[in-house]
Amino acid sequence: MFYYLLKYVLLGPLLRLVFRPRIEGLEHVPASGPAIIAGNHLSFSDHFLMPAILKRRITFLAKAEYFTGPGIKGRLTAAFFRSAGQIPVDRSGKDAGQAAIREGLGVLRKGELLGIYPEGTRSHDGRLYKGKVGVAVMAMRAGVPVVPCAMIGTFEAQPPGRVIPHIHPVVIRFGKPLDFSRYAGMENEKAILRAVTDEIMYAILSLSEQEYVDQYAAVVKADEAAARGERERRFPRAPLG
Repeated sequence: MFYYLLKYVLLGPLLRLVFRPRIEGLEHVPASGPAIIAGNHLSFSDHFLMPAILKRRITFLAKAEYFTGPGIKGRLTAAFFRSAGQIPVDRSGKDAGQAAIREGLGVLRKGELLGIYPEGTRSHDGRLYKGKVGVAVMAMRAGVPVVPCAMIGTFEAQPPGRVIPHIHPVVIRFGKPLDFSRYAGMENEKAILRAVTDEIMYAILSLSEQEYVDQYAAVVKADEAAARGERERRFPRAPLG
């Protein structure tokens, strides 16, 4: 109930007013039955803009940190995500990927739409990064189509670290559903999973026209953070005054 209150009364109208998103290819989203919407991830706003414009309810696998934050802000954030029907996924530990797959398959078995960001984390620089194979595992095990989606302009509207978005034009573009039934029974073959994931990422890239980086975003972020730390260690800032 709260999901639809947010969508049609509280948050949805506000998002449409502020961002005035232009929607392209909405006819590619199935009117019924299970499907995966796989998109790029540029901004915190992505979580809310896509559900606001879709006619059907969509459930995202949200990082567990949104549900475990400290203080009043943390509790409010957790309550918001739970009320909106989002599912917490712990991304730490060796079993994190399997937990996400189990939760995602549960959504698809109910005949619903599942939203996934194959990059696994927000892009910190606006580029599109290599996708993780979990999206391929879920698509092949559930036997469902994957609809590629590109969020365009949300990075400029709300880049990482910015709390209040800029007013900036946004385009949400959906591509034709991808069918992977030709790989039925091959969901345990690593080469096939990689090929399916790369096909999904190429479809997203074609829609978004981003620069592509053939590395995982989390790895690039960690390398850049380590490089900054090394520079600060070697060249510490002089104290002021």
